[in-house]
Amino acid sequence: MQAEYDSNNIFARILRGELPCFKIYEDADAIAFMDIMPQSDGHALVVPKEAAVDLFGLSEQGAAAAIRATQIVARGVREAFQPDGVVISQFNGEAAGQTVPHVHFHIVPRYADQSLRGHARQQQDMEVLKQHAARVVAALARLQG
Repeated sequence: MQAEYDSNNIFARILRGELPCFKIYEDADAIAFMDIMPQSDGHALVVPKEAAVDLFGLSEQGAAAAIRATQIVARGVREAFQPDGVVISQFNGEAAGQTVPHVHFHIVPRYADQSLRGHARQQQDMEVLKQHAARVVAALARLQG
């Protein structure tokens, strides 16, 4: 059963410009920004602009655009942070760990010598997030240049 979309969820409000974010990428179909409660340094989110609670409610075109944006942003995160690996995840429903009812993709750098922080547990210092965002933006510019 598909949940009804809440147009006042935090990501919808970010998309409308009502709430700030540390934006690292945007195209016609998606926006990407730093997760304010990151599991590791460089944790980013890709949010389709299409209003959908989860992957099942996203159109095929929206899903394809979201994957394209996720791949672009993941390359930038990898370039900026040089992690040992990168986890890309997407949760559908509260029982699966989805905390915001708007479809989104997590890009989580993994470092061999570091454990992940808990999902949606502790807010990162805003200045650190600003610095991380600048690193990814610079990396994306190098990759696209």
